[in-house]
Amino acid sequence: QFPFGRRLPCDIYWHGVSFHDNNIFSGQVNKFPGMMETVRKITLSRAMRTMQDLFPLEYNFYPRSWILPEELPLFVAEVRMMKDRNPSWKPTFIVKPDGGCQGDGIYLIKDPSDIRLTGSIQSRPAVVQEYICKPLLVDKLKFDIRLYVLLKSLEPLEIYIAKDGLSRFCTEPYQEPTLKNLHQVFMHLTNYSLNIHSGNFIHSASVNTGSKRTFSSILCRLSSRGADVKKLWSDIISLVIKTIIALTPELKVYYQSDIPAGKPGPTCFQILGFDILLMKNLKPILLEVNANPSMRIEHEQELSPGVFENVPSPVDEEVKVAVIRDTLRLVDPQKKKRKD
Repeated sequence: QFPFGRRLPCDIYWHGVSFHDNNIFSGQVNKFPGMMETVRKITLSRAMRTMQDLFPLEYNFYPRSWILPEELPLFVAEVRMMKDRNPSWKPTFIVKPDGGCQGDGIYLIKDPSDIRLTGSIQSRPAVVQEYICKPLLVDKLKFDIRLYVLLKSLEPLEIYIAKDGLSRFCTEPYQEPTLKNLHQVFMHLTNYSLNIHSGNFIHSASVNTGSKRTFSSILCRLSSRGADVKKLWSDIISLVIKTIIALTPELKVYYQSDIPAGKPGPTCFQILGFDILLMKNLKPILLEVNANPSMRIEHEQELSPGVFENVPSPVDEEVKVAVIRDTLRLVDPQKKKRKD
């Protein structure tokens, strides 16, 4: 670790938040230019919609979405039309600020007229999506999956998916959304950073129990209930590949403007966090893609009011150490030299 930068060139640079954090002219860097912008909620929704228009059946794993404020009239009109066609349809929608993270600013609504059209939506654009009302439950709780995906190169397109991920649980038993429970974030939102503040959050020493578990432990349970886990994995792999294909054109534009062909520059790789929800019928739904997934392997515990200490988290350690180790093995520049 070089706090003030390093004079000699490195084989691999692993650094903070975005590609432009450092002046790096050679070697490999763990960020792609433009990735932060490309996976923001609005840009992702636009890219997915383009693909849904072209290949509706192939891209049916992303919820119907509208971009606010620009598509508010369209959203209102389409919902009204769908309700007229099917009066028994009682949808719920989830509003997510474009630049928000960790559950910040997310809320549920039953009707387009409930969108909070204060100054915030004008200054803070958002995506509104159809809310998945019938998620798969484990122990009566809703959960999502954080999968780690290594984008090793854009040309040729090379993608690796970690064999294990994290399952992050809500902390209140799930009920389908009603006007009474819409605001209950611990029931509807799976974000770890929200649920950690719930009195029901369970830090477990085991990777199979508690409010954060390994995805493999969930697969074991599903398999023991007779679910087709192989098909589930192949659906997830397909979702990941198609999502990255949808993002690739924009990423290539950023890449070519920052590292033009023939100009010396680093090559890039990046670990992405894919957030996926399973429906009751085991169909995976893409929630979002995170350009900078947390690699922390401890959590804060409050010893006394206002006094915190960091405690190791076995489940984070099990999954994330393997992700980083295998990423370094895959991008290891010495491997090629040894082969030669």
